[in-house]
Amino acid sequence: MSNFFQLVRNEQTKLYSQLATWIMLGILIVVVLGFAILMRTADGFVSDYDDATWKQQLQEENESLAEFDPADSNILINNYRIENDLKPEGMTAWEFLYQGNYMTSVLSLLTIIVAGGIIANEYRWGTIKLLLIRPATRTKIFFAKYASVLLFALTALIVLFIFSWLFGMLFFGLGGDGSMLQVKDGEVVEISVWTRIAQDYGLQLVKLVVWATFAFMISAALRNGALAIGTAIFLMFAGTTVIPFIYDKPFAKYVLFSNLDLTQFTTGMKLIDDLTLTFAVVTIIVYYIIFLVVGWVLFVKRDVAGH
Repeated sequence: MSNFFQLVRNEQTKLYSQLATWIMLGILIVVVLGFAILMRTADGFVSDYDDATWKQQLQEENESLAEFDPADSNILINNYRIENDLKPEGMTAWEFLYQGNYMTSVLSLLTIIVAGGIIANEYRWGTIKLLLIRPATRTKIFFAKYASVLLFALTALIVLFIFSWLFGMLFFGLGGDGSMLQVKDGEVVEISVWTRIAQDYGLQLVKLVVWATFAFMISAALRNGALAIGTAIFLMFAGTTVIPFIYDKPFAKYVLFSNLDLTQFTTGMKLIDDLTLTFAVVTIIVYYIIFLVVGWVLFVKRDVAGH
């Protein structure tokens, strides 16, 4: 086991010795800063609620929301505030930190880039033979690289958290009491902001891990980092657009894209009516195992004599 951890440490050392890794983390920080500036300066992103007219403002918001989606959960939350005389705080550091879960798509992109190149680059640089002549088995090397990818994702997530909080404090102030309103089973309930953050970030990170594993599999299978990265990014963004065209087909609920967005079960906006959370989770696990096993088999069995 100590040999495995040494392999992981070596992979982390190689990863963070590359300028590109630090550039990617820098890009993540710049994206968070840009998002904060946009929300602070652009009209329509942050609502300021006047003590005398905030209820009327919420009613107007409900009318606008109902035009696009009458079942929008924000309508229930706004009605709850009006009925219970709970004036919205507007944007605060807490709210900005929560909104940061939407930036996990950037985190996914960066992790896919790392996952897609971490094996393929060994072939491109001609270092694969040097790697495989070590006493460690190919299986240990494969999973050490995979663990390194997940550690990078964790590091990037921590960076996202820290700078979302710092920029939230800088641009919006602390404010609030650390609680949020959420619709659960058709009822509005008050929950801790940390509970909501853990819930929504966690659901978004499921997609990150699956797509990173897919890119990792392609990298191991085809030894082409650009193809692995491009394929994973294309499917990540284009996959859900396919669902409206096949949602009424018998096989639709078995497609990965139908199940991968678990936030559909917290918002009530399911992509397929008869889809359940349990079925979605099981389906994701099956795809995840397939991606990992296929990548492992191809890496272990591949002949590198010609490289």
